[in-house]
Amino acid sequence: MSRRSSRASMGGDNGEFYLECKAAYLSIYDSIKDEIESEEDLVQVLQQAGRNPSKKVLAKYWKADTENLAFDDFVEICKKEKATTADDLMKAFRKIDINGDGYISLEELYKIMTTKGEKMTRSEVKKMIDDVDENKDGRLDYGEFCKMIMETTEECKKMSRKIMEKKEQKRRREDQIKTSDSRAGSQVSLKSTTSLRSHNERPMSASSRSTKGASLAGSRKSLLSVDDLPKPSPRNKKSKGAAASTLSKLTEPKNLKEWTHTPSKGMFFLDEDTGNLLCHQYDLKLTEDTSVWITIQPLKSRCLADVDHVVDTGLFILRDKPDEDGNVLVSFTKHRDAKGKYGVKCSMDAGDYRIIPFTTGSRLKKREADPSSSAKLLQNKDGKYTISRAFRKALEDIFDLSDLDGNGTMSREEFNWYNIRTSDEEVGDDEWEVVEERLELENGEITKNGFLQLNELEAEDSNGDEDDMWVTLESLGFNKNLVMDEACPFLIDVYTEDCDDAEFKVAAIEEMMDKLQRPLCQSVMEKGEASKIKGMKDLTMYTYMSDTRATVVLDNKSYSTVQVNLDCTGSQNCLTNRPSLDETFTVKSQSQIIAYHFTPDNEDEEWNIKCTEIIQK
Repeated sequence: MSRRSSRASMGGDNGEFYLECKAAYLSIYDSIKDEIESEEDLVQVLQQAGRNPSKKVLAKYWKADTENLAFDDFVEICKKEKATTADDLMKAFRKIDINGDGYISLEELYKIMTTKGEKMTRSEVKKMIDDVDENKDGRLDYGEFCKMIMETTEECKKMSRKIMEKKEQKRRREDQIKTSDSRAGSQVSLKSTTSLRSHNERPMSASSRSTKGASLAGSRKSLLSVDDLPKPSPRNKKSKGAAASTLSKLTEPKNLKEWTHTPSKGMFFLDEDTGNLLCHQYDLKLTEDTSVWITIQPLKSRCLADVDHVVDTGLFILRDKPDEDGNVLVSFTKHRDAKGKYGVKCSMDAGDYRIIPFTTGSRLKKREADPSSSAKLLQNKDGKYTISRAFRKALEDIFDLSDLDGNGTMSREEFNWYNIRTSDEEVGDDEWEVVEERLELENGEITKNGFLQLNELEAEDSNGDEDDMWVTLESLGFNKNLVMDEACPFLIDVYTEDCDDAEFKVAAIEEMMDKLQRPLCQSVMEKGEASKIKGMKDLTMYTYMSDTRATVVLDNKSYSTVQVNLDCTGSQNCLTNRPSLDETFTVKSQSQIIAYHFTPDNEDEEWNIKCTEIIQK
């Protein structure tokens, strides 16, 4: 995209348009000289300018080879992509009006506000409605809905103008008074998408990249000074004895055999494109207050790579809705037995919960290289294509792992989750009708033989083309030798003492960290050891260390974006989720990031974490 000047000869409406663009930009960045460095930040600054770009629109401006965009590029985009129109509002109204009665109720708006973007509490959503609900019937008609949106937009514009004016006033003062001890830290009070702000704080934009500027509301200056940079702050190493020496049996509840038991299998996957971790995630519904014991362990399968170690598996228990303090974290697994099973016991109130499996990524990683040869999936017998013996074995293993409840057959729901992962499509009524007509079923569920029949039918129709079959296999973590090396199956067992009708079922296959970033950081900050980083009073490193996992979180409470180099090369007997033990991290203002996960390489030996931090200019 060309970087033509957008400022030349702007007057009247054009001048007003330019000022709106500038105000929107300066509500995110310190200066219009700063560049947009990610697609995520492009979305936020466009939203600040009253645009709501779709993925298709974004793809036009942020392409695979785009590294950054300048302010002038942003102005050009705003020229082409118009602000929200009446038609857009009508479409949005109809989408939120789930029952189509011409009104948006508190429940309908609350559902949207707690599933999309920044989460809001019920009281916040109610206040939004009350502010514009002119006839006080507790719901919004189209006119009231439009008023709510437009008032929010105007309020946002006014705030952006105020921010711009404050920054320009400060810049003029700084131009007039240049002193040798001027501060290097930015003071822009802006939130990152991974911020651990309390639930009732208003959402704020992405952080600035500049090292100059004023805070969003004239907040205090960052305590990062030039004199303090760069000075390494070595830490005492955090050591653990041999993990194996502490691992024996989990302390299970004594009367566990009397508790209600619900199991489910699942899998961790590595996304083929991004390398991010995906996993089955679960809803747990409790109708009674009860003690709960939950375990998770990796599953063995003949299709898995033959390795000495087991992939670390844990889980987090989250509330379906935040508590009064804005927290969703209930508990997480801390203890493990010698075979790799993690367990956690807690008392839980009746209600809805989300169970998210967790692995550090220190063992389950993208393969370094593909095998030089490929297994044959099909064979031609008398002019008819059938699945090969090796492929049949892999399919049998896939069936066993996709049979989530372990009853020996695959239900429609289980087949649907298999289909979502392998083809990104749900099983419709027509497709299931074909399954019922052509495949072997037992009690309305697909048998293993029926699953093999399905693949034989696909082989017959393939004309020898194996491409679609490889897409399926690769989505499940198989390499060209039919070894599952980019996925890890697991088993979760849920036991409830006083709730006989607990419901535990798969709710999604999603990126593991989508809902886990905030509660994982919270767990480290609550349970870990805090270390102030020299050179910046508002920057803290938290290190959580159990017998089998260590996690490092950086918490930046200042109003500056800061870069921190963490050199952990002095650590011993460690595996990490990062490519290197010496990396530089950008921590946006008022936010937290997960810097490192560690696990012991050899559990029979002592392991320790030693990090040295340097704040970089």
